[in-house]
Amino acid sequence: MFSFFQKKYYFQDYLEDFIDIHNHILPGIDDGASTVEDSLKLIQHYKEIGIAQFITTPHVMNDYYPNTPQTINAALENLKEELVKAGQGNIKIKAAAEYMMDQAFMELIGKERLLTLKDNLVLVEMSYFQAPINLHEILFQLQTQQYKPVLAHPERYAFFHSKSLNNYTDLKNRGCLFQLNALSLVGHYGKNMKDIAFRLLKEGMIDFLGTDTHQLRHLEKLSTVQLSKKQLELVLPVINRTKDTFKY
Repeated sequence: MFSFFQKKYYFQDYLEDFIDIHNHILPGIDDGASTVEDSLKLIQHYKEIGIAQFITTPHVMNDYYPNTPQTINAALENLKEELVKAGQGNIKIKAAAEYMMDQAFMELIGKERLLTLKDNLVLVEMSYFQAPINLHEILFQLQTQQYKPVLAHPERYAFFHSKSLNNYTDLKNRGCLFQLNALSLVGHYGKNMKDIAFRLLKEGMIDFLGTDTHQLRHLEKLSTVQLSKKQLELVLPVINRTKDTFKY
């Protein structure tokens, strides 16, 4: 008999040894943590949901956050020092970046070594309003320089939504990997984003999972996320692939 009281599973119960590969917890360099105190509070809340390993990914966005390896690594070292002072030196944290695919990024490719999630995996994003006109050229240039693009939160680009998912298939065929935001699973960004997130999961198109945490309310919401058995079965392989790929 069908039951309206189907068992729900807490997302956080499956995060042991998880590495968050997309977050904005470095202090003072983008729209995430403003101060090192904010960074420490975020990390404490992460620990409460079982996450203590990070690849932090501050924005590199020419007009708003013109970060460089130097500014990012300086913020990382500052945070590491404060973690030791706070008795949390066991926290594992590295720095990469989330690159906006714009003309400035196009010019950066090949000019300096990009900050990667691991090996040649580079996290990239697009505007939420439209894809870059030269998107295919950017992806080609990345791969010419031996990088593998990982597209952040593909479910959030409404201009790619369609019944056929052809836009996503095209990107996958061009060598893109996809990183889903965990909060999309509960409609944090809207119902359309949630629906596309699960469609991409069902089609086996999602490679990795990240939180894209900017502030405490994101982690507070993650701590309450519940999934049905079918939803969990779709998400678990992605959680495990993320763990296996990025383990320290």
